Amino acid sequence: MRHRKAGRPLGRNSAHRRALFRNLVTSFLRHERIETTEAKAKEIRSIADKMISLGKRGDLHARRMAAAYILDQDVVFSLFSEVAPRFQNKNGGYTRLIKTRVRHGDGAPMVILELTEAKKVEKAPKKERKQKKEKEAGTEETASAPAS
Repeated sequence: MRHRKAGRPLGRNSAHRRALFRNLVTSFLRHERIETTEAKAKEIRSIADKMISLGKRGDLHARRMAAAYILDQDVVFSLFSEVAPRFQNKNGGYTRLIKTRVRHGDGAPMVILELTEAKKVEKAPKKERKQKKEKEAGTEETASAPAS
């Protein structure tokens, strides 16, 4: 019986499982979207939410706790400077699971794990975009003109 046993073993020993979760959380925070199995995604969702909560705190101790778990210092920096400020007005619910397909090899259900708040992509004003397109079209015409 598995009474009072939290978490999924995922067919690994505890050290391998911890390394797997650290790698997945680091990749997730780097790319802000990953595709993995449903069981793994459900496990790392809570860890990723805790890392974002640490990023929202923003103090030195929180930064050191996040750096102790996340494998890449650049990801820690982006967590505190880019990702966490997007969720400043939210109390949880930072991630979502989207079921996508069943993997052919073993029939595992696959999901996409992503952040709920997307990156803000700043678009140039319409006038500047139009001028840029015209400029690119002009350079293509000159490049394709035959040289004599």
